[in-house]
Amino acid sequence: MAGFSHQFDPTSLREYDIRGIVGKTLHGADAFAIGRVFGSMVARGGGSRVAVGRDGRISSPELEAHLVAGLVASGMEVKRIGCGPTPMLYFAGYELKADGAVMLTGSHNPPDYNGFKMVLGNKPFFGQDIQELGRLAAAGDVVPEAPGRAEEVDVADAYLARLLRDQGTGGRPLTVVWDPGNGSGGAMTERLVQGLAGTHHLINAEIDGTFPNHHPDPTVKRNLAQIITRVRETGADLGIAFDGDADRIGVVDGEGEMLFGDQLLVVLARDVLRTHPGATIIADVKASQVLFDEIAAAGGTPLMWRTGHSLIKRKMAETGCPLAGEMSGHIFFADKWFGFDDALYAAVRLLDILARSEASLAQMRVALPQVVNTPELRFNCDDRRKFEVVKEVAARLDAAGADVSAVDGVRVNTEDGWWLLRASNTQAVLVARAEARSTEGLERLKAQLAAQLEASGLPAPDFSGENAGH
Repeated sequence: MAGFSHQFDPTSLREYDIRGIVGKTLHGADAFAIGRVFGSMVARGGGSRVAVGRDGRISSPELEAHLVAGLVASGMEVKRIGCGPTPMLYFAGYELKADGAVMLTGSHNPPDYNGFKMVLGNKPFFGQDIQELGRLAAAGDVVPEAPGRAEEVDVADAYLARLLRDQGTGGRPLTVVWDPGNGSGGAMTERLVQGLAGTHHLINAEIDGTFPNHHPDPTVKRNLAQIITRVRETGADLGIAFDGDADRIGVVDGEGEMLFGDQLLVVLARDVLRTHPGATIIADVKASQVLFDEIAAAGGTPLMWRTGHSLIKRKMAETGCPLAGEMSGHIFFADKWFGFDDALYAAVRLLDILARSEASLAQMRVALPQVVNTPELRFNCDDRRKFEVVKEVAARLDAAGADVSAVDGVRVNTEDGWWLLRASNTQAVLVARAEARSTEGLERLKAQLAAQLEASGLPAPDFSGENAGH
């Protein structure tokens, strides 16, 4: 395209996606440029077919039109799958034999945000790939304009059929409450429950990009207030909630208690390890030591890895791991599935496990070793300074001979438990967490963390997590 050149707002080029505030840091011209450059990257790799999906945000239809126009201008054959969950777009990449895929979604961000998650050759497109896309756009380095074409394609039936294939047969009937959070997984959830055994109650299933009922992040307890109430009212076995694009899951047991991502992964891992004895199970560095111990106790090989869904997916492919998960609610099945994060599929597998189990989900939770921990603590720190702080802390710990895992930041093991400090890949924040076997031990860990931060000129974080940076 003669004279094509585009500068993105630098804050929009993130580690795992391109994301911004619509009308401020993200515009239609950005969407067109993403299509024009990503299409060029696909073409230069010998590809020609790109699948495109979108979430239910108010801005998504218009931005999707600009994105498709950019892809078509690069000669792409664009398969538009319409509004749905992000994992359905990942599925479409396989189903349609696409060379690339782009999902237009603001995920769990507030309504005025939107963004783009990309896949190239069914592999995560992130980090340096995104920076390279920005560089090519600024340089106008794209393939010559060529006449592509776009068509609407329905993959929802195929996706639904594939989800239902692994629900299992027999077992006890379950009562389940579902909360898609008015996100783009709502319509598919309505269809899914019609094919599942048991009794199902849906709330907030209507796709509404203003998210009128609660913020669409199911890992924050206040966003689960409605589903907890409904679980208790109906006497349900559990509640299942999704984020804004249904690639993250939140779970509430029959007592109305929230299961964290690592607790859920224990339940899933035990089942997978029955058919994959000795297999590697991956969890991110924020996960409880209880998870890693329980994986080992079930005959698996626990692997602690860096936080970030793209990083986990890549490590899964490297190791041949059948299951992985993050504290943030991303669950990745490569056992019977494709290795990408899919909250709907994780829900199907969880229900199958519970239907076959004599123990309830609440009983499974209560039976886990009990630890005390802080919430995930996020506190503001300059984008450049955050990495320097972690290096300074690591150097002091090394000099002191501490027991440290440096997979992602520093995770310090002591007789009391462990504490973590890492730099966020996506925001100008530091992330911390601590876990101990006793309240007194937790206080000692918090004091150690605070002392290290103060030695680098930072105040101690608010350990309640109530005033975390965003």
